[in-house]
Amino acid sequence: MTTTIEVHRPGLWSWVTLIKCEAKMVVRDTAGLVVPIGLPLLILIMSASAASAQAAGDTGLTGLEVYVLPLVFAVVIASIGIINMPSFLSYYRRSGILRRLAVTPASPVMVLVAQAVVSLMQAALGVGVALAVAVLFFGAQFPVAPLTAIGVALLGLGAMYGVGMIVAAVAPTPNSAVAIGLIAFFAVGSLGGLFGAQALPDSLARVGELLPFGATVQAMGDAWVGTAVDPAHIVSLVATIIVGGVVSAAFFRWD
Repeated sequence: MTTTIEVHRPGLWSWVTLIKCEAKMVVRDTAGLVVPIGLPLLILIMSASAASAQAAGDTGLTGLEVYVLPLVFAVVIASIGIINMPSFLSYYRRSGILRRLAVTPASPVMVLVAQAVVSLMQAALGVGVALAVAVLFFGAQFPVAPLTAIGVALLGLGAMYGVGMIVAAVAPTPNSAVAIGLIAFFAVGSLGGLFGAQALPDSLARVGELLPFGATVQAMGDAWVGTAVDPAHIVSLVATIIVGGVVSAAFFRWD
């Protein structure tokens, strides 16, 4: 006599519950919640007054829209994807949560999806707060091509997630994930214009433009002006997503 065991896959309510739990974890992590919002706001406030007084060529916009806001948005999504997310995954792996989920109908992949949803919400909050401050207090204008700007932001977040997944794959502990994530964040950020692209040699500045941070900043600036986005920047973001997925799949350990 054969006994058949029916396995029920997690339903919609299970997904909602997991996303709520992930959101609570993010809210309780004060540094992980404040940094992606507070640091970009600080950069915006420190730069907005001077940048809003400088015209960006003959675009009819100022340096605030063309340079500062794209940089601020890149900081938001990079800090979430490269620093925050790997630290959570490393903690779950170290505490055995991923291993326990692996033997239940709730696959560990659900944690990745829930993290992605919560990260998207967090990124939307950070970008929304920065944009509201820029518009209300510094007179910033909205992007000429808003759909392109949204598409670039989503691609940028995916690329930062790709880098973050590599960090999560190679980091043995939560603390090391934060340390490696910070190094990766400042590495791609400094080359991508976080501290000013003018200070870099032309060769390094060009390399920085092709890394995910710089590509996001440049593509977002193009979307704000309404000009065509450089295909090289889109290719860079897509390639980072693919490479990040392949490398992390090869090296990531669930326990």
